[in-house]
Amino acid sequence: MEDGLGSALFHRHSGGVCLTVAGQRLLSKARKVLRYVNEGTEIVDAVGRGEEGHLRVGIFTSLASGFLPDLLRGFAEEHPGVHIEVADGNPAEHVAAIRQFRLDIAFLTGTLDWPRCETDYLWSERVFVVLPESHALAQKEEVHWHDLAHEPFIVSDVPPGQEIHDYLVQRVADLGHHPKIQSQFVGRDNLLTLVAIGSGLTVTSEATTAAHVPGICYRPIVGEVLPFSGVWSPKNDNPALRRFVSMAKVLARSQGAEL
Repeated sequence: MEDGLGSALFHRHSGGVCLTVAGQRLLSKARKVLRYVNEGTEIVDAVGRGEEGHLRVGIFTSLASGFLPDLLRGFAEEHPGVHIEVADGNPAEHVAAIRQFRLDIAFLTGTLDWPRCETDYLWSERVFVVLPESHALAQKEEVHWHDLAHEPFIVSDVPPGQEIHDYLVQRVADLGHHPKIQSQFVGRDNLLTLVAIGSGLTVTSEATTAAHVPGICYRPIVGEVLPFSGVWSPKNDNPALRRFVSMAKVLARSQGAEL
């Protein structure tokens, strides 16, 4: 080694050997390199175990209550080293991002099998109509679609507004009517405020009903249930994703979902 380096690393004498100045410098650097290698190995191991890293999640429902916030909270508690990023969007956007590995997983309504993706049904939520407290239907404990056939509706221009629009058209059309639907350029929270001031009714999933907005009330629509599924790419090798999917399935089973 000394010949290759062109410098002596040891003083050799009758009493033994000791490091030269060059040898001391090399030893100091070598110790730092070994420390960095050990630290790097620990980081790689932690990421491989799903204890550190990033998890990018696409959502299509409220985080006010229910399965999804419970899942995110539980995962964050068990894996504090994993940074979770959450993004709103519509199903097509989320699935495109999953295929391009810009999202790790998305939670979408329905049980549709998306090409080149894994899909697992995880939970269901009842569907509610959102009414002003002064509305006549607010006196009922639950409503039917025929109660809503002639009511004006409002939806948001941001996700999931278009999907709610299509959902309303389908359900009311089944009764032989065409619904009156107006798009509002506001987010979900402000849409509820517009309901309160009488701009129209809207529909939402059960998770949103934990949001308390003055002047509105929620009433379940008889027989209406929305299934929710997790969607991810089978080619995604993110260890945090594998842990997250496993936890989602365990939580779903504990809540009675048939996987």
